[in-house]
Amino acid sequence: MRAFCGIDWAEDHHDVALVDEAGQLLAKRRISDTVEGFEELLQLLADAGDDPDDPFPVAIETPRGLLVAALRATGRQVFAINPMAVARYRERHSVARKKSGHVDAMTLAGILRTDAHAHRPLPADTDLARAIAVLARAHQDAIWRRTRASNALRSLLREYFPVFLAAFADRTTNLAGRDARAVLAIALTPTAAVKLPRTRIAAALRRAGRQRGIDQLARRIHQALRQPQLHQPPLVERAMGEQARALLAVLDAECDNVDRLGLAVAEAFAQHPDYEIITSFPGLGDELGARLPAEIGDDRTWFADARALKAYAGSAPITRASGRSVSITRRSIKNNRLAATGFRWAFCAASKTGPARDHYQQRRDQGDRHPAALRHLFNRMLGQLHHCLQTRQTYDPLKAFPPPLSAAA
Repeated sequence: MRAFCGIDWAEDHHDVALVDEAGQLLAKRRISDTVEGFEELLQLLADAGDDPDDPFPVAIETPRGLLVAALRATGRQVFAINPMAVARYRERHSVARKKSGHVDAMTLAGILRTDAHAHRPLPADTDLARAIAVLARAHQDAIWRRTRASNALRSLLREYFPVFLAAFADRTTNLAGRDARAVLAIALTPTAAVKLPRTRIAAALRRAGRQRGIDQLARRIHQALRQPQLHQPPLVERAMGEQARALLAVLDAECDNVDRLGLAVAEAFAQHPDYEIITSFPGLGDELGARLPAEIGDDRTWFADARALKAYAGSAPITRASGRSVSITRRSIKNNRLAATGFRWAFCAASKTGPARDHYQQRRDQGDRHPAALRHLFNRMLGQLHHCLQTRQTYDPLKAFPPPLSAAA
């Protein structure tokens, strides 16, 4: 007898439901989030006839966590069902909007019983690919947090210390640079900046790691910080300086996190078999390239073809047709991390001379705006990446962007 298992995941306990092929409830249980609870789950499955050679599939609303990792280690298929999809399935059987852990577990088991073909199990990625995913996503999150911290500090400085922003306006577009952070640490207010000697600025630049042109840069910063500007009242200015100190500490921590995680993800990515293939593409280095196996994995059977991968990344357009109305728009439901990676990848590839830049310019000449042209370039490059990963070939610009027949003749 074939059975289907649904698990409603929670922080400290999980509701489990087993149904047979007719949809009848075989067993239900609430287990704790412990080793004993997992052993109780395995015993529940075994009592229902679970076969180690053909284990029962499991549906759960999350693709990560210790419970998911333990279930995958048993060799069974684990389906991560989107909670919004579960809510729609729940409404098929009840209009009263009732909800409980047991009801959700039953709903998840019913999804596998009736529509398992419409959902995909978690990919059989290697442990190295899953480790790269952890590091790459943490690195991406750290970059986003660094950007938020930098923007918050910039917003504050605009209110009481715009001269400092002007002093570094021609060197960087944000405050995450080591030079800017080192100087701001010793000049948190306009009053302190005016009294700051040039030698202290030079010493701060040395502590930040600068080795060349220190005296010239210190002289320029010293002159820029002494430019006249409007002032807040002294008490308010000092209070804002303390606020800037706190925001600077957050920014320093996030910058350190970005550097440390960047080294870790680059080291792990260099050990992956797909490293040479991915980094052979223009615009993909160690850090940006590592985000691709982090999101698409290394299970080559998870995507049926390149079109499925493009839809997952959001680079392929979506068609909506109803009667005589037909519209083609960009996808809004996608892997947002992979889409953000693709935008940066296309931007970097289009910045370098070569076929990728020519393709981008061709799309712009045809009327595409900048985001649409980058998305089209990402769509083209992603299809080539899928082909190279399947055939174990490195990037070839002549195959990726073959010249027109007239030019070839």
